[in-house]
Amino acid sequence: MNSVGEACTDMKREYDQCFNRWFAEKFLKGDGSGDPCTDLFKRYQQCVQKAIKEKEIPIEGLEFMGHGKEKPESSS
Repeated sequence: MNSVGEACTDMKREYDQCFNRWFAEKFLKGDGSGDPCTDLFKRYQQCVQKAIKEKEIPIEGLEFMGHGKEKPESSS
């Protein structure tokens, strides 16, 4: 799948490959120590944020998950 910003697509693919490799080779085998893809994610996230602004995509009221964000607590 391509990214929301055409300029971000290569970064997305690079991050996806890094994450999938880490997830399969480390995390699923019990090694949850660190995520080597954090820097790639941050660069990709910045690119997407820039693309959203440039395309004037309304995002008010949306919450995004990502590195440094906690999962919202369930209100049930």
